[in-house]
Amino acid sequence: MAAQEPSPPSSLEGNKPGFPKKILANKLEDKHLCNICLKILRRPFQAQCGHRFCSYCFTKAVSSGPQKCSACIKEDIFEEPTSILKQGCAFPDNAAKREVEALEAVCINEECCWTGTIKEYEANHEGKCDFRILPCPSCKELLRANEVERHNERECPERTLNCKYCKEPFHFKNIKAHDEICPKYPMICEGCAKKKIPREKYVDHIKLCTKFRTPCRFHVVGCDMTVEKEKIHDHEQACSYEHLNLLLHFIMGIKLSGAVAPVQGASVGAALELRRCQELELKVSTFENIVCVLNREMERSATTMEAYNRQHRLDQDKIEILNNKVRQLERTVGLRDLSIVEMEAKMREMSAATYDGVFVWKISDFSKKRQDAVAGRAPAMFSPAFYTSKYGYKMCLRIYLNGDGTGRGTHLSLFFVVMRGHSDALLKWPFNQKVTLMLLDQNNREHIIDAFRPDISSSSFQRPVSDMNIASGCPLFCPLSKLDSKNSYIRDDTIFIKAIVDLTGL
Repeated sequence: MAAQEPSPPSSLEGNKPGFPKKILANKLEDKHLCNICLKILRRPFQAQCGHRFCSYCFTKAVSSGPQKCSACIKEDIFEEPTSILKQGCAFPDNAAKREVEALEAVCINEECCWTGTIKEYEANHEGKCDFRILPCPSCKELLRANEVERHNERECPERTLNCKYCKEPFHFKNIKAHDEICPKYPMICEGCAKKKIPREKYVDHIKLCTKFRTPCRFHVVGCDMTVEKEKIHDHEQACSYEHLNLLLHFIMGIKLSGAVAPVQGASVGAALELRRCQELELKVSTFENIVCVLNREMERSATTMEAYNRQHRLDQDKIEILNNKVRQLERTVGLRDLSIVEMEAKMREMSAATYDGVFVWKISDFSKKRQDAVAGRAPAMFSPAFYTSKYGYKMCLRIYLNGDGTGRGTHLSLFFVVMRGHSDALLKWPFNQKVTLMLLDQNNREHIIDAFRPDISSSSFQRPVSDMNIASGCPLFCPLSKLDSKNSYIRDDTIFIKAIVDLTGL
């Protein structure tokens, strides 16, 4: 039976084209490029013709049927059937995959300082970078990932808010329109100056408010005074003469308008008809007065409403000014807090630093940090920096409490890292000093010791071009079994790691 040919991985295993060329920290080589998307190979497959493709690109290309290899055509080496791409004619190129995953990478997002390998980029950073650009789902504004939450809560013009008075939802851009109709919006009585009266209860309040000013009952006959309800009786007593005078003129006017010179010898029927006309005119006059009163009431209500609207606009303007000030203060405080955190970190680093090539690293809360490493939450830890002299090499240690590489799950792995320092231009490169690493026995009996002299051809010991070089050291530094049983290396849930750099020749 013929052996089954390998097939491309499922979309869950390789559902993306190649990596952008910009992520490479070093010079790009053509052998690392996919011959379809022309980007850095992601999960490379090699076809029968020898050309390499991303798993995703190859699967997509042959999904509609066999295709001619464009790279063979371009290089003028096309040959059937070898140069025909089809399902089952390619196999995973694990050697190329390991070579690509080991390449040094940087993040392509602006202001992000992340560095590592392509493998680490894909596993831990791609799609998780706080500096990647994302569109707001509501207003479509482009934002950094670490700004999306604050934008959605405080800045997005399309965000939905709940009215703090009636609890009804509305869009932020409609906040002023909602305040104009909100039944729970707090209002102020012009009479008693009581505050926080819900709009839906305002009319009921002014009906009962004794301080609210209302037109005099004699306004229909000409009194134009507005008086507080509790003082209407005093006003009517004080102005009774004026009211009677206005009433007399009003009645006389009605009489004169309805009077008709008597006609001597008119019939009784004509007299009755005249009286009926006079009564109708009186009713018409009364209705006209009622309409006049209603018009005055409408004008007063309109004036009151306009005053409320003016006050509301002023309040909204003040609120907007205060909101702007609050946002400005929040930004200032945020920047200040960031500066303080950076300063504190620098001070901690300076206080922990040594300048004689000897460094002792105290790791407390060992049990919790070991559990975090086993669970994959924090597999590695970096020590503070230390130096061979004040203007010497800058270095640090990197420890994996659950092991790394060949030591994962069985050993504690300890590595030495050369970092970029301020005086690198004055130093001799590559770094070539003997390094001794120790796990200290807290009874001072049997320290665990490993030492090595740098491989000067390794990139780990060249002059750093980023914040730190690739770590180098001992993946099998200490068996975890030594730390699980009763031992003198862990005391009070704390271990001590010591590093000694030989200063000979410096």
